[in-house]
Amino acid sequence: MKKQPTGRMPTRRLAIAAMALAGFSFGPAATAQEAVRIGTFLSVTGPASFLGDPELKTLEMYVDKINAEGGVLGRKLQLVSYDDSGDAEKARTFAKRLIEQDKVDIIVGGSTTGSTMAAIPLAEQAGMPFISLAGAVVIVEPVKKWVFKTPHTDRMACEKIFVDMKARKVSRAALISGSGGFDKSMRAECVKVAPKYAIEIVADETYGATDTDVTAQLTKIKGGTAQAVLNAGFGQGPAIVTRNYRQVGLTLPLYQSHGVASREYIKLSGPAAEGVRLPAAALLVSELLPAGDSQKPVVTAYRKGYEDKFKADVSTFGGHAYDGLMLAVNAIKAAGSTDKAKVRDALEATKSYVGTGGVVNMSANDHMGLDLTAFRMLEIKDGNWTLVK
Repeated sequence: MKKQPTGRMPTRRLAIAAMALAGFSFGPAATAQEAVRIGTFLSVTGPASFLGDPELKTLEMYVDKINAEGGVLGRKLQLVSYDDSGDAEKARTFAKRLIEQDKVDIIVGGSTTGSTMAAIPLAEQAGMPFISLAGAVVIVEPVKKWVFKTPHTDRMACEKIFVDMKARKVSRAALISGSGGFDKSMRAECVKVAPKYAIEIVADETYGATDTDVTAQLTKIKGGTAQAVLNAGFGQGPAIVTRNYRQVGLTLPLYQSHGVASREYIKLSGPAAEGVRLPAAALLVSELLPAGDSQKPVVTAYRKGYEDKFKADVSTFGGHAYDGLMLAVNAIKAAGSTDKAKVRDALEATKSYVGTGGVVNMSANDHMGLDLTAFRMLEIKDGNWTLVK
């Protein structure tokens, strides 16, 4: 568990209470010095650390940057963070603590679908604006009053992949998916939308979270009639699938989800990743975007800032945290306060926000605000990302 230092805030509150007893009065000027509290629970350690680690680093970096530039509404930002280690029950506990004990103004977090879903009932009950960093469509469909999200959904990933399959004359696809919340959700969404793109699912295999070999499942797929394979999953599982894919001699096109959109996937997969395609945010190919692309200045600046500071490759997951924080800050500015209902309304009214994930246009019926144009189809060539034309 990791909690950001709260500085001298408790001491200051005691001082204010003592002065109040002595007969002093406090107007807006004194109140304005209270920090804007940004709460977060992330999977900084554990199997989903490839998500939570860059997310926390991003939040810390940009909270410091915003504070150095004067804060928000004349107030500093204070980040209160916990590490749920990818455990949904821990996430629920930390969300409860952020709401009831830490008294945060907004929550930007939830690295995984499981941890996010565990926290949603608490946020809804408390009337707490909550911006999730996880992928499954169930987070925002059906729409929940207080819940928003920054990443593209698993359904969008399925659709983007099926569009690309159709362009390659593929009409029969095999699915292989993990057992996690995101994996199950994406598999279900792919099955649901496949008929819309005239794609027939001719195989549907699964693997467990601790499986280190999936050659049996892939051998079944190899013996079938599939023309391409889609792996719905994230974490180390897709890298195992990719390596085993080549080991059993499969040569069909292999697609992965946006859940592996980091260089870590390429490192774990090695040469076997050559030719793999996946939908991802523009952030991964910032240098390949045309000069007139509206996202280019945003993703280029974020990538440079992150890589310069941490000497590590950027990932779309840190980008989700950047977008979550900026959406929160913009909503607080638009609301003119940290009044939770006003901030929620301002989030829902977000239009034309250009972030690392795309151009966001939210509404009462859409608490993510992205469409398929926010996804870029990438292919791994010579150990690097390339844009599919």
